Amino acid sequence: MARPKKEGAPVDVKSKNITKVETRVPVDERWRRNKHRGGVLWFTGLSGSGKSTLAIALERHLFERGMHVYVLDGDNVRARLNRDLGFSPEDREENIRRIGEVAALFAEAGFLVISAFISPYRADRRLARMAAGEFFSEVFIDADLATCERRDPKGLYKKARAGEIPEFTGISAPYETPETAEVSVDTAKHSVEECIEQLTEYVEKTYVL
Repeated sequence: MARPKKEGAPVDVKSKNITKVETRVPVDERWRRNKHRGGVLWFTGLSGSGKSTLAIALERHLFERGMHVYVLDGDNVRARLNRDLGFSPEDREENIRRIGEVAALFAEAGFLVISAFISPYRADRRLARMAAGEFFSEVFIDADLATCERRDPKGLYKKARAGEIPEFTGISAPYETPETAEVSVDTAKHSVEECIEQLTEYVEKTYVL
């Protein structure tokens, strides 16, 4: 199994000729119009734990309640924005760094962003938290490895066990469970509907004005 990566650190900006442009629409005005704060719900968990299923269901549920909400999903982002990245520890770090910054921009625009990524390393999730600031919420989609392998919706575990996928999280690469997640949702014990109810209660308490 690959060794856990070292603690991450903010990436230095190479260009020195940058002048920050300030918006004329303050964040709190966006919040008042939307009737909720912007923020990032960062779903993390093993492949097959239910991250994408819950993210898509929660997005629909919150949208129907009038919230400005958007899902950033790992596979979708890797097919477009991060199509140049693989699954080495270094590429995983850059993948999460980029999406953390994108999610933070969405949050500044007043959206509640649901980011569904394995994001196996605590250091990388810490960088995503730093990017979004105080309105970042780590959501641990908790399902044990046996449950995830039994589900195996994409057939990835079978390939990983056969050696066809190197550096696969949970098999040949590590997953570091969250230590201080704001929310933990056990998808091995609870239905999708029960998990959505738990997540909605958290959103209402934390983000709705």
